[in-house]
Amino acid sequence: MAETLQQPLVIAVITLGILLAGQTWSSHNQVRNLREEMARRLQKGDASNAETGTIVRAAQEANKELQGKVGLLENKAVEAQSQQLALEQLYQDLSKNRDEWALTEIEQVLSTASQQLQLAGNVPGALIALQNADRSLSRSDKPQFITIRRAIAKDTEKLKALPSVDSVGVALRIDSVIAQVDMLPMLADEKPTLPAPAEKKPKPKQMKGGKLVEPEPTSPWLLKLQEVWTSWSSEMWTDVRQLVRVRSVETPDALMLSPSQAYFLRENLKLRLLNARMALLSRNETAFRSDLIAAQEALVKYFDVRAKQTQTVQALLRQVQASNLAIDMPTLADSLNAVRNYKAKP
Repeated sequence: MAETLQQPLVIAVITLGILLAGQTWSSHNQVRNLREEMARRLQKGDASNAETGTIVRAAQEANKELQGKVGLLENKAVEAQSQQLALEQLYQDLSKNRDEWALTEIEQVLSTASQQLQLAGNVPGALIALQNADRSLSRSDKPQFITIRRAIAKDTEKLKALPSVDSVGVALRIDSVIAQVDMLPMLADEKPTLPAPAEKKPKPKQMKGGKLVEPEPTSPWLLKLQEVWTSWSSEMWTDVRQLVRVRSVETPDALMLSPSQAYFLRENLKLRLLNARMALLSRNETAFRSDLIAAQEALVKYFDVRAKQTQTVQALLRQVQASNLAIDMPTLADSLNAVRNYKAKP
């Protein structure tokens, strides 16, 4: 056995067996280590895969949520665009309706001013209406309104070129006459108004030797006696003159008016003057002249024309009668036609 073991072959086999055993043990350890490493790596891979799956699912969910938000934003963008288009259309409609309303209002104002111009000759009112219409159109600042504004300017120039008639002043004179009718003396009054006494002229100075000489002063008691005598004699002469009066009257019935008839006569005269005032405001010159002539005839026939107050009233009526109302008033047809033609356009 010992000899056998001492042989080189045996030794080599044993050594090889030992090496193989060591190599096998080392390989087994390496394989086991590899298996453990693989197991660890597989576990890490599984954990990583699980984490990756979680991340992917989260990313997918985030992507879905983002896609939902993007879709919502797109819907809102489409809705906002449609709302913007609707607002633009509404603004255009409102702008068009606003222009139509403004033109309708301007047409009504111009139509009313034209009627007043033809019926009452209200030139200032027509000018104000034209100026307001032009101011309203100037706020829009649209070139389409140039034609209307040009027609308004043309009518304005026509009205400004008219001769001025002081209707207010004439009406005030008529009102003044109406206010004085109740105080005018009539021929049927018991005490008619006497003519105004003549003013006393100063006694002329005497001339002596080419020079003015002052009159010699008189005594105070003589002056006082003279004043008393003059006053008494004038009062007596006035009373005597009132005892008997001779008057030349073309219409004797004017002296026989009763108080009630005199009252109605004054009221009729007031009505004549009021009718003349209305004819003045309505530009009816025929009625205006007729009523003034009738009022003048009534004054001459029934009132004391020698009284200063009556003469003042007659002078006022003559001033009123001298007013010229025969003025051909233009129309506002150009402005109205321009507005109506613009409204008729589609």
